[in-house]
Amino acid sequence: MPTCSQNGLHVAIIMDGNGRWATRRGLPRVAGHRAGVASVREVIEHAPELGIRRLTLYAFSSDNWSRPASEVQGIFWLMRAYLRLETDRLRQRGVHLQAIGRRDRIPRPLLRELEKAELATAAGSLLTVRVAVDYSSREAITRTVAEVKNTVSGNLADSPDFFRAVLTKVLIAESGNVDLLIRTGGEKRLSDFLLWESAYAELHFVDRMWPDFGAFDLEAAIGEFNRRQRRFGGLPEPTGRPGAAADRAR
Repeated sequence: MPTCSQNGLHVAIIMDGNGRWATRRGLPRVAGHRAGVASVREVIEHAPELGIRRLTLYAFSSDNWSRPASEVQGIFWLMRAYLRLETDRLRQRGVHLQAIGRRDRIPRPLLRELEKAELATAAGSLLTVRVAVDYSSREAITRTVAEVKNTVSGNLADSPDFFRAVLTKVLIAESGNVDLLIRTGGEKRLSDFLLWESAYAELHFVDRMWPDFGAFDLEAAIGEFNRRQRRFGGLPEPTGRPGAAADRAR
């Protein structure tokens, strides 16, 4: 079993490859999104035993609005169905579900289910699952900059250090620093996902499409993460120092 930091890891996942998974099988793209729901369930169930305490899933980006309306509607229908079927199960497993991203453009039926799920699971303390819906990291940063500017004035507004400190505090308060970012589907880019929060994240790219990604793949990603040495701009640690292996997981 991979070792993890004492406070638990924040793992973010770009769940890519649903549409291509379906197309290769001669199925409509929405069938891939439907198959990907099983991977979501499996990853959430196994995350706590791997030392993960915060899991952020990229479900729908702001750029995804450019996809065919039928696919967008299918994705939202699946999200709503998942929430209706799984919310009580999540609550029983100690999962706290939250949504990040814009809410003003989400269809009202889906928004109601999201808000009901957030309320029903609010007491969960084993694992926090944040679902990014209609999410854009650039938009989140831009919005936060505007909010910070509206709350400070005078010399403070002109202080780069103060401004950066407040900006960091606001953004990290929403999502938290990412320890490990995983992208499935073979692509190697961040696609406007948690850019600020992933400044020092370890990146893990896999060719496996999201519907084929499961607990074994997640454990392998955590295992690789624990073998890496996170220096945060500093020098490598001396080998052989007691506790070095555990520190690398932090």
